[in-house]
Amino acid sequence: MLSRVADSIYWLNRYIERAENVARFIDVNLKLTLDGPNGLPQQWAPLIETTGDLDRFTQRYGTVTDANAIQFLAFDRDYPNSIASCLRAARENARSVREIISSEMWEQINAFYHLVQDAAIANSQNPVDLDRFFTEVKSASHLFSGIMDATMTHGEGWHFGRIGRFLERADKTSRILDVKYYILLPSPQDVGTTLDQLQWMALLKSASAYEMYRKRTFHRITPTGVVEFLVLDRTFPRAIQFCLIEAQRSLHHITGTPAGTWRNPVERPLGRLLAELSYVAVDEIIDRGLHEFLDGLQGQLNGIGRSMDSTFFALRSVA
Repeated sequence: MLSRVADSIYWLNRYIERAENVARFIDVNLKLTLDGPNGLPQQWAPLIETTGDLDRFTQRYGTVTDANAIQFLAFDRDYPNSIASCLRAARENARSVREIISSEMWEQINAFYHLVQDAAIANSQNPVDLDRFFTEVKSASHLFSGIMDATMTHGEGWHFGRIGRFLERADKTSRILDVKYYILLPSPQDVGTTLDQLQWMALLKSASAYEMYRKRTFHRITPTGVVEFLVLDRTFPRAIQFCLIEAQRSLHHITGTPAGTWRNPVERPLGRLLAELSYVAVDEIIDRGLHEFLDGLQGQLNGIGRSMDSTFFALRSVA
């Protein structure tokens, strides 16, 4: 497979997944605000902080307000990680490999793109129904994943797409968890209170994990239980360890490397990260500091992404 084609399919899936997870990202903050008591200050600055783009936001918008934060994360065409920008980039990547992907995939990407563009235009005139919009974004992303799995040959291109999807999802699940850390910073006295319970419940719902968490644990919602489920669970599709297991499975299918070994600069850091997650206990994560653990995890995921680029996609001169 040409590296150009693999690159486009990989990033097509990363951008679709990123758009969905940015919607979840905003949704968790809206639900935390709605479920909290009256007078609870909105935590939009911490939300922008967890994206790593607070400086960019400040330069463009100045004051952090709910309207500015939502515009920046959802509809800002000049911010490369907004939902609107992600769909534009996904569509361009899909256009470049139309001969490889199925016509149904192309049609779904187009429909998804126009859904977001229409919402961006409507929001510039009157605030849109955000709850409905974010639900539609998540559904459109799920539909694309299902169409890809059902209509595309499960060869190298499909596996590159899965790697992109699962690496992106692992990163964004960690950032959704990080939102809770930042929300608690101003009010550590709330830990263990009813408000704390509501916030963890909202976080689980934003990751579509609430029902599966309750079915798995049969317990009340606890911070350690939520962290263990979203980080270490090996069967829930949005848990970080599950995502990395699936990414590694597709990577080994592409390279032919036997499981448990490595031959290239991507397989080694991915295998090391999975080994760490396989043997770490949730109490160790909490004792180390949830934010510190997630920050280190995100750094490792960024390194794996760079290795994917240099190993499979970067252009090299031919001797």
